[in-house]
Amino acid sequence: MRLIALLLLAATPLAAFTAPAHAQSAVADPAARTFIENLANKAFATLNDPKLTREDRSARFRTMLKENVALTEIGNRLIRRQRASITDTQYKAYQAAFPQFILNAYADRLQDYKDAELKTSRIVARGPFTEVHTRVTQPGSQPIDAIWQVRKTAGGAYKLNNLIVSNINLSITQEADFANYIKTNGFDALVKFLTTSNAARSA
Repeated sequence: MRLIALLLLAATPLAAFTAPAHAQSAVADPAARTFIENLANKAFATLNDPKLTREDRSARFRTMLKENVALTEIGNRLIRRQRASITDTQYKAYQAAFPQFILNAYADRLQDYKDAELKTSRIVARGPFTEVHTRVTQPGSQPIDAIWQVRKTAGGAYKLNNLIVSNINLSITQEADFANYIKTNGFDALVKFLTTSNAARSA
């Protein structure tokens, strides 16, 4: 099974998923594996549809990601250490800009991975998440082990919350990147960076 969502491996430093550590739970959810496999199949079908332009594919990818990635939860966790020190106005501005920034960054990169192949091996329960263990291969490159953290929402939908690549937890790396950026430039500068990136992408 192929997977263009491997774009996560090449995303910008300010674009990654995050999830907190939890104690191991007893039962992994088999539907999480199906969720990842179906998401990969849909992405691959979009990428290889000859009737779609690059712009059409990018638009479909943004819709796909918006439906399947826990954007609000991710955004909250990336600034969990700063949340108490920012105003409600700053928080609302951040959450208004963050989702579109992520969608734009990933939708563009998805189109570069049509030759990638993903195979699932096992699932493991970890707190409220089910980790879907996979191996990603790309012609001319070494295989990469990736773990996709999936959570079932209160409404019954499944959402992607985090990605661990070659034992590197992108959530930890991303949270540190945000914290360093805010420490150096301020929280408002981070929001401006996200907003400016969104505007440039829409121009």
